[in-house]
Formats: sequence, C-alpha cells, structure tokens
Amino acid sequence: MEYFNNILCITQPELLEVMSESNYKQMVRRGKISRARRGGNGRQALIVFDSLPGKYRSAVRERKPDISTMPLQEWLRANYTPDAEARSYFSAFRFDNGSALPAEKINEYTVNASVIKAVLRLMASANALRRVGRIGWDSMAETITYFKREFGHTLPESMLRFRKKVAQFKREGYACLISGRFQNQNSRKVNYKIERLILSLDSLPERPFNTTVAEMYNQFVCGELNVYDPETGELFDPEEFTDKEGEPIALSETTVANYLNNPKNRALRSKLHDSAWDFNNRYRPHHKRKAPVWAFSKISLDDRDLPRKMADGNRVKAYYAYDVASGCVVGYAYNRLKTADLFIDCVRNMFRLIDHQGWNCPAEVEVEHHLVNNFADGLIRAGVVFPFVRWCNPGNSQEKRAEHFNRVKKYGVEKRSQVGIGRWYARLEANRPKEEKVYDEFNNTYKEATYTYEQLVADDIRAIHEYNNALHPNQKLYPGLTRWEVLCRYQNPDLAPVDKALLYRFIGEEVRTSIRRSKYCRVHYEDYALPSPELIGRLAPNDYTVEAYYLPDEQGNVPEVYIYQHGAYIATCRRIEAYNEATAEQTERDREAYAEQAKYNAQFDAMMAREKICKVRLLPGDVPAHEEPEIVEAAPAAPPEEAEVFDFGIDYAALAKHEL
Repeated sequence: MEYFNNILCITQPELLEVMSESNYKQMVRRGKISRARRGGNGRQALIVFDSLPGKYRSAVRERKPDISTMPLQEWLRANYTPDAEARSYFSAFRFDNGSALPAEKINEYTVNASVIKAVLRLMASANALRRVGRIGWDSMAETITYFKREFGHTLPESMLRFRKKVAQFKREGYACLISGRFQNQNSRKVNYKIERLILSLDSLPERPFNTTVAEMYNQFVCGELNVYDPETGELFDPEEFTDKEGEPIALSETTVANYLNNPKNRALRSKLHDSAWDFNNRYRPHHKRKAPVWAFSKISLDDRDLPRKMADGNRVKAYYAYDVASGCVVGYAYNRLKTADLFIDCVRNMFRLIDHQGWNCPAEVEVEHHLVNNFADGLIRAGVVFPFVRWCNPGNSQEKRAEHFNRVKKYGVEKRSQVGIGRWYARLEANRPKEEKVYDEFNNTYKEATYTYEQLVADDIRAIHEYNNALHPNQKLYPGLTRWEVLCRYQNPDLAPVDKALLYRFIGEEVRTSIRRSKYCRVHYEDYALPSPELIGRLAPNDYTVEAYYLPDEQGNVPEVYIYQHGAYIATCRRIEAYNEATAEQTERDREAYAEQAKYNAQFDAMMAREKICKVRLLPGDVPAHEEPEIVEAAPAAPPEEAEVFDFGIDYAALAKHEL
C-alpha cells in the first residue's frame, strides 16, 4: 500500500488477494470503488482504500496489520531530515580528559537526534496530526521500530523507554543521547588514578624496565611496598586501588607496558627522563615554515666544529652566516677557541662582503643565545643595526636555518672533496669515517688523520666557494640559477642602506686619537680629515680627544674612520691623500688631492672671515657713555700783556748747597 496525492491507496494485485478479478472489474464499472490511478505502461492501478466496502477493508487489515500506522510511517518518511546541528554538537563534544567521540558514535547519535526531532515536529503540528489520525505512544513506538533498519537509529523499541527518552531529550538536549557507559572510568580496570601511579613508579631516576614497574605496582597494592610523594611526604594508600569487593587490582606486565607505551605517556616519560634535545626532536611538535623569496630578508648564524682534527686533537671552530633565501654563506670566521671574537669576526666578514658588493643591510638576523648574549643590548638588538632579531630557543637545532645549511654543506660538498667527513655513530654506513682503536693503557686512543689549522681553514673556504656556486635546490622557483646568482639578483628591494657609523661602533676597531690643526686625526699613522671645518664646533670645550672606529678591508686598507666623542657621533673622516709638491711630477691624482686639501683650507678661511670676532674699546666707568657734550661759545681772547716779574724770596744757591 502507498499514498498517492495524499490518499491512502492499495494496488490492484494486493486487492485481488481478497476479492476475485471479475468482482473487481464489476465494482469498478459500477463505480462502487474509486481508482486513484489507472494501470498500464508498467504501472499498477491504485484503488482508494476508503472507497472499498467494509468487508474488504477488514480483510485487507487482517492481511496488513500495520495499515493503521501507515499514515504515520508516510509522514515520518517524508519529514525525516538529518540534523546538521546535532552532527556539529557531537563532533565538537569532548570528555573531561579531552578525548572526542568516535566517528561511528557521532553518526549513531546524529541519526537518533534526527528521529526524535521528527517526532517532536509531528507532535507540535496540528495539521500533521490531523493527517496521520489518532495515534498513541504505542503506535509511535511501533512506527519508530519499523524505521530502525531504514534509518539506522538505536532508539529503544519499548514504548515506555522511547517515551522517556523523548521527554529527556526535551529537557536535556543532545547530551542525553551519549551513552553513560561510554568513557566510564569506573568500568575500566585501569582507571585514571592507577594510570598516574604507574607513570609515577616509572619516574624513578633509575628508569626501571616495564616489567620492574609492573612488579613494583603489584607489590604496592598488596601492601608489600610503600610509595610516597617526595615533595609532600604523603604515603599512597593501597586501599584506594581496590575493586568493589575490596580486592587489590592486580595488573599484568602486558597491561602495564601498554599503558606506559601509550603515545601520550611516552611523551610524558620522555619529558621526564630524556634530555631536552631528545625530547624536542622526537616528541615536541615543530612548525611548518617556508623560506623567504628575497635575499637578505633573513640571515641565520651558527657555530660549528670542523669535522677533521688538528694535530693536538682539537677541532677548528667555525662560525657561518647564511642568507636563508639563497642558502649562500655570506660570512665566515675561524678560531681555535669558541669565544665571542669568533662571532664578531663572522659579522665583520659579512659586512665586508656587503660593502664590497654595494648591498643594503639585512632585514632580520637569527642567532642563538650562546656566544651572542653579550651583544643583546647593542649589535643584536632589534632596531639598532638589524630591524628584526630572532633568538632561537636553546637546544632546538631544527629551528635554526643555519643548522640545516650546515648539514647540506657538510654532506653535499665537503664529503665529495674531503676525506674523513662524517660521524662514527652515523646511521648511514657511508657517513662513518674509518677509525682504528689503539689498545693502550688509556683505552681511548684512535688512529686518525690530522691536519694543520691553516690547511683545514683553506679547505673549508674552498668548500664554501663550491657550495655557493652550486645550483640552488629550488630550481622550480629559481630555474638555472646558482645560490650566488640568487643572492645577487634577488636582493630585497625594501632594505635600508648600512649605517656604517653606527655599525662600526659594535664590530669595528677602536682607537683614541685627537683632532689636530682644526682638520684631521691620526689613526695608525694615517691622517683622516673632517668633511667640514664647521664640525670642530661639536667638540667639547677644551677637549680635542675623540674615539675613532673603523673596519679594515681584506687588504688591510682603511679608507675612512668614524669619530665619536663621549658617545656622540661627530663625523666621518676620509683619508687625506698626499700630493707631489713638484709641479713637473704631478699626476691627475696629485692635482685632485691638492684641490681637495685646498678646498678644506678655503672653507676654513671663509669660516674665519665670516665669524671673525668684532673688536671693542673700553671707557672709564665715570664717563657717561651716551650724553651729548655741552656746546659753549668761545669769547675773543684779550691781547697778551708783558709778564710780570715775581720774587718769591728764595735763595736758590744756599738751597743747593744744603742739598749737597
């Protein structure tokens, strides 16, 4: 039976099971039964069930006892839809220990929620209830059971239990569908507390075997072994590790080993027992990164011991600076000792290359704390020389790009041209150098080829040159280009020029000198002139002493120095070129040197004339400085008269004799 245009119908073959074919044709011809659809062309005729006489309807009901629930079945089949909200809820659900539901449980609970949602929609719709007729919970439970195979739900078949589950769903929502037995710790023989005790027993510094841990656990629960917390001094109670009958929960060696080797527990045990390097490289997650496209967007620095030994049994210490985009070695330095000078020499070598090529300053530098900590407040401080600085975590070698480049250089270039490259414990046999043990009283001597310091450094510099001129590994991005060509052609266009005056304060040589003759300072027997005589005004009063910073090039030449006084930048001084004073022997370079010096002297003379001191004169203090003199008209003078002869009555002869 089926519905046709919302009318319950029975097919002609099913109807012929309760009446004869002649009777059927006669009732159709007389209009006593109604046909909803004629048969033909492979279709079966449909007869309206309610149009059948009563005895035939009863006969059909006897043959099809579920006919009373067919309207309900038809409605549920048409209105059942998967509940997307339920799937989202069960997919995101997490238990207290953080675990999720299995995929099969998510599907099961989603179907159950979808069926209950359809039942609730039916109960809330008056139109739907009129269509399916009068139904009870028995009919509903019967219908839900009928759809168990078609929908795949696991709802209870009992009417009372199904009714209770629907009511619980209305109160609690999706959570009520999750089985209480699922993830129930009480049903586990090894619950969370026992598992933590097993891990605690494994934490002993002796690092016991799994079998030893199982033996200690069973001894503890039987009261034969005391276990306590060393931080609090609290004893563990064996009575807390018993079953419902109070019997100790004994575990087999296999069970203990399975819990100790759980991936999560293996990581926890490694964090406790293994070194930070082993834990980081075996269990700790790592980041997925991609290299920059532009050269000098980031450089990475790292130290390394050259693999071959010197005659004294020690290895040469090397420090490299790599450009991450191209992989090129852009700076290197060597020393017999691993000190801060090794790092500074590498940075100096890198900036010599940058100055020679006319490149800009790298945007970011990646360093480790070892050896570089002393420069954290100066050279390796973000925004001082390099705009960005990245400090790598200690012991995390895979984080540092230079570590990966060191390996590529060692096993890609050095191994092809040098003997004895590798490690005795390397996994690949070809990377294990030949070693012969000498059985002497020390029992720690091996026959190995040794080399001089100069030979090892020369071999490594050749390896660097070969490495830089090899094809770039990313030929898809840089087709046909070597590492060096990528470095030269793909310089980051947003980089800023190198501020040598600032940089050389950290990596340059320093010497104390003084400004002489208002023009120059002397550094290593060479004179360096100020760019302008006006700059002498920046010096402190009565203090001509300055600090000169410089960085010699590979040939030892110093074309310019940068002078500071008490930490304040004064000027960049270039070397004064001497010229031949004989006019007949002067070259073009001599004439340029003469013009440069004459230009400075002319600027000095112009400054002296422009800022010459104004002369003044002084007046006595009682003379008014700003009063106008009084104008007096002169009277005509009287004519001179003859002078009168005055006699003072003094005997000048006697006075003279008295004085004698």
